[in-house]
Amino acid sequence: MAKLRDLLGFNRHSYTLLSIFLLICLLIVYIWWPLVEDYVSYMDGRFAWYYYIDWLLLGIFSFMSLSIMAHADLKTDGLIVLVGLCGGLVIESWGTQTNLWHYYTAERPPLWIIPAWPIASLSIDRITRVFVWSTERVSKTIFSLAYWVTFVGFYALMLVFVGPTIGKSYTQAALVICAIIILTTSDNRKAILVFLAGSALGYFLERWGTTRECWTYYTNQTPPIFAVFAHGMAAVAFWRSADLLRKLFAKHISGLGMKKALIDRD
Repeated sequence: MAKLRDLLGFNRHSYTLLSIFLLICLLIVYIWWPLVEDYVSYMDGRFAWYYYIDWLLLGIFSFMSLSIMAHADLKTDGLIVLVGLCGGLVIESWGTQTNLWHYYTAERPPLWIIPAWPIASLSIDRITRVFVWSTERVSKTIFSLAYWVTFVGFYALMLVFVGPTIGKSYTQAALVICAIIILTTSDNRKAILVFLAGSALGYFLERWGTTRECWTYYTNQTPPIFAVFAHGMAAVAFWRSADLLRKLFAKHISGLGMKKALIDRD
């Protein structure tokens, strides 16, 4: 057990993150108890107990719980959580306000879904680390080519999917933001790997949510391919935002240090 723990990189920060994650889950269950009652109402006893277990949800929950614990660092992860919360709120507001998707509770957006975004962001960060490690020998040329093919293709797919809402300010802002991110990203390798990690996790999240009718897209697909890749694009946006904030914060600290040094010298 100790060797497995060391291999996965579990530490004190890992257990702190897991505790916070579980606390958030318990709060969601407590505050939105009617959602739990709706789920329990389907358990009428006509079938064996294992029939009523949502194995896909259990698998996603277990994977995310273990992944966020791997090599956790609260100083780094705190920024990822902050960006995930803010970014998730913006994305959910865009989608629900423009009716690209809606939740069965009719909330626009439902607050109980927002905490899922930072948890997913932490999990994507861990997946990306594995991808980075496993692709160290792949040439930059390949990643550069893959970058433009992938993101130009995504943008074209996005234009088609959001077409019915192209006249709305939320959608226009989303298109501009995505275009800026695509055109200004210099680390093509990291961007591709983050996109792949986000899309991979996004498929299972979207598969669960759409097949359980927790949320439904206007196309009624379960899920639409755009929604899967949109998780990848969101992950790239979150990574770029966190990286920008980190650099601005470091610059601010550096500036304060220089100012203090000048004051001390005087």
